[in-house]
Amino acid sequence: MNDLDTFSLLLTEEGRTLLASLRDYDPSQELAVATRLRRDHDAGLVSAALGQARLRQRAVAKFGAADAHRMFFTPNGVEQSTRTSVATHRAQAFASHGVRSVADLCCGIGGDALALARAGISVLAVDRDPLTAAVARANAEALGLADLIEVRCADVTDVDTSGYDAVFVDPARRGGRGRIFDPEAYSPPLSWATSAALAAPFAALKIAPGIPHEAIPPQAEAEWISDGGDVKEAVLWFGTGVTPGAFRATVLPAGAALWAPAPLEAPPVGPVGRYLYEPDGAVIRAHLVAEIVSRCGGRLIDETIAYVTSDAPYVSPYTSAYEITDQLPFNMKKLKALLRERGVGVLTVKKRGSAVEPEEVRRKVKPSGPNAATVFLTRVSGAPTMLIGNPVARPTPPLP
Repeated sequence: MNDLDTFSLLLTEEGRTLLASLRDYDPSQELAVATRLRRDHDAGLVSAALGQARLRQRAVAKFGAADAHRMFFTPNGVEQSTRTSVATHRAQAFASHGVRSVADLCCGIGGDALALARAGISVLAVDRDPLTAAVARANAEALGLADLIEVRCADVTDVDTSGYDAVFVDPARRGGRGRIFDPEAYSPPLSWATSAALAAPFAALKIAPGIPHEAIPPQAEAEWISDGGDVKEAVLWFGTGVTPGAFRATVLPAGAALWAPAPLEAPPVGPVGRYLYEPDGAVIRAHLVAEIVSRCGGRLIDETIAYVTSDAPYVSPYTSAYEITDQLPFNMKKLKALLRERGVGVLTVKKRGSAVEPEEVRRKVKPSGPNAATVFLTRVSGAPTMLIGNPVARPTPPLP
């Protein structure tokens, strides 16, 4: 029995009932659970259901429990699919530009297609792998979106997209040896995806957030997206009406977007002030740290380090703020003595521009006491430095 035949077993009434019964099962008890279930069900079905139940549990972090426990997954699909919050943000961007139909090329298990359909957009979802296409089709049906999503098993390079308002391409960026860093080694290559995008009225290409800026097509607006503080992906937009070559950093769940039409001048560098700002990863990837410096009226602590400082407080969704109490040359004994004097037992260690690992610091200083502090291992004007401080709480938004 091949993988597609095995998956088909899960779509039967017996398979769906068995999967529903495994929603809260403990994977550590799998042997006992499998033994019990095989008394009443085919061994192949039991094995497939247990595997799918594990994938659903992993997928909750990306899709939420309500959807994840109705959907179907492959191991690669869980790993590589877009999380719902990011897919929803992108689908809303398509809808805001009047897009009513999208050719979703390299659709995977259908995460983006589902978000597009929920935004009221008709989707052609294409993937060349038969099992992946079958999973995408099952997900559209499971979430009640089959009327808006047509799934086709085909090579995306053979698909005519001329009848669609927009194109979305999510090339495969993993191979047999792991992640692929060369955009021309994507499947399909970035050059092909760019050609497909330029042929459409509106388009978006999902790419790795670490893409070199020089590899970004000049016709595109580039967006880096973080969610909950973690950079998730980058997107190249075509046909938005924004100046080509613009860079944008979007911070979710706030939905805040920092934008610059062109590369910014190098920001000033100066001494550490009362406040230190740690820009969101999307801001750093988009090379927009200089915009933060400009907005807060501050400076960098080192020309090669993405820490911003100022003497006055600055509140922004694009940064985490800290009030600095101490600045020391790198010296572990002095740090240990200072933390002991302050009674610091809850220690957060951050590093940027330092080879020392946070766990090494914790092991050597042995924090103990009722108080908390944050230590930054970094460089200030080229010199290894330790900065000690505490987070500045964001103001609570007023109630509507």
